Amino acid sequence: MDENKKAGTGVANGHSKRQPSAEEQRWQEQILSPALQRSLERQKDFTTLSGVPINRLYTPADLPEFDYAQELGDPGEYPYTRGIHPTMYRGKIWTMRQFSGFGSPEDTNQRLHYLLKQGQTGLSIAFDLPTLMGYDSDHPLAEGEVGRCGVSISSLADMETLLAGLPLQEVTTSMTINSPAAIIWAMYLVVAEKNGADWKQISGTTQNDILKEYIAQKEYIYPPAPSMRLVVDTITFGAREVPRWNPISISGYHIREAGSTAVQELAFTLRDGIEYVEWVQRAGMTVDEFAPRLSFFFNAQGDLFEEVAKYRAARKIWARVMRERFGATNPRSWLCRFHSQTAGCSLTAQQPYNNVVRTTLQALAAVLGGTQSLHTNSLDEAWALPTEEAVTIALRTQQVLAHESGVTQTVDPLAGSYFIEKLTQETERACYDYFHKIDSMGGMLPALECGYPQKEIHDAAYAYQQAIERKEKIIVGVNEFVTEEDRPIKLLVIDDSVARHQGKKLGEVREKRDNALVRQTLDSLESAAATDASLMPYFLECVRAYATVGEMCDVLRKVFGTYEEPAFR
Repeated sequence: MDENKKAGTGVANGHSKRQPSAEEQRWQEQILSPALQRSLERQKDFTTLSGVPINRLYTPADLPEFDYAQELGDPGEYPYTRGIHPTMYRGKIWTMRQFSGFGSPEDTNQRLHYLLKQGQTGLSIAFDLPTLMGYDSDHPLAEGEVGRCGVSISSLADMETLLAGLPLQEVTTSMTINSPAAIIWAMYLVVAEKNGADWKQISGTTQNDILKEYIAQKEYIYPPAPSMRLVVDTITFGAREVPRWNPISISGYHIREAGSTAVQELAFTLRDGIEYVEWVQRAGMTVDEFAPRLSFFFNAQGDLFEEVAKYRAARKIWARVMRERFGATNPRSWLCRFHSQTAGCSLTAQQPYNNVVRTTLQALAAVLGGTQSLHTNSLDEAWALPTEEAVTIALRTQQVLAHESGVTQTVDPLAGSYFIEKLTQETERACYDYFHKIDSMGGMLPALECGYPQKEIHDAAYAYQQAIERKEKIIVGVNEFVTEEDRPIKLLVIDDSVARHQGKKLGEVREKRDNALVRQTLDSLESAAATDASLMPYFLECVRAYATVGEMCDVLRKVFGTYEEPAFR
């Protein structure tokens, strides 16, 4: 059990013993004790998925001096524990946003149109590994990866194909891109411009969270400081030029996928948010100029109550951080608006139809926790990118929850549960403990440069894996209830024809464009990158000239250098 407690670093320490009331003592002596003599409980210790100890019973004694106004408040009112909107889903269902991207831009465009016809209410685009790492589809390092884990985008021509026929001024678009985020966003903006859409009216989100790349996902290109500069450039540009766009989605999702506990996910994500706010302020903007467009992205794991407590604590903590730490006066600056995605790391290749059940439970946790946007993973994603049939089932899961479960009919339906309120309090306290540790290190950049969050996540992931191997945590179909089976599902296969197709298109772009103009725009970008100028206007000019992702990233590699994570002990 020691390993499990270690996985819950912070929360376990805040899990205080308290004196039972006289009524509870009576229950323990007269009701509980005889029951335990007749039949013992299934195990000695019960914990959340993250290893946080769970009491047998929660009563008013667990919430001494609980203050409704201070701890909860009403929905749509500070500190927003109960939700950022007064009516929540009674007024508007969360945005259903299935993560889509595979193969060529033509392939993904077709999938996006299909999902809109099936009732999806927002677009979400995944990019392949070469794009994520700033390489064109014909680069030697792209071989074998083009279109495999997302859509292949090398130039404005690809983005034009990807977005063809989509109502960009009517639907929000989320793009999961980080190191080259400013470049990909510039491509989106130019396509919108060419289609006649007003930048002041379009809305969506660019993930653009480079800190969690260093902490967890590792898809970085440049060193931390110049990478942060690019994030600041997009936030300041967005606040002034594209006011309805979320220029960053501060992402705990990948931190949790790397093996963190729920508290670590929450603490590192919100502390990343604090870091971004500080950097943008140093660039000359007041907090209320940009904070209303900061957004977040959390994982939805299977421990229902732990996840609900995490989401509720997130809203409460962020509201207080923005008002008390940064002095924000605009109530919209206090809001923790977030997207959720069900847990990819929980999907199993064994008995893949079990993943439908897992995803439903996780989606329910996100909805009960008050998410603004949701992606449900598909049953086949432990094997490959989802087929059309699998992604339809995933979308239908959201629609059934929204229209058949009844959970949308009241705001924050679990509020007032002794267990939920206690767990929310403990999650909040443990999160602040992490804030204090990271602040004492000088902020998140120094903390990640010395490997602190990485080590915390590593230890939590190791402890969880040990719990699985000891069968203290049961994964159905993996370490219990195992059956022999062949591969039981049809898979989406991305073959090398996508790379050939993309390479041919890219060659045609390079032949038809004005290469002298491309060189001129790239030279201007290089000169600007060597100064403190905002790079967004330069990216836009490069994109309009059909400079490629790889060409622009190579310019920045030349000026900024590249980053290799040091070895941590």
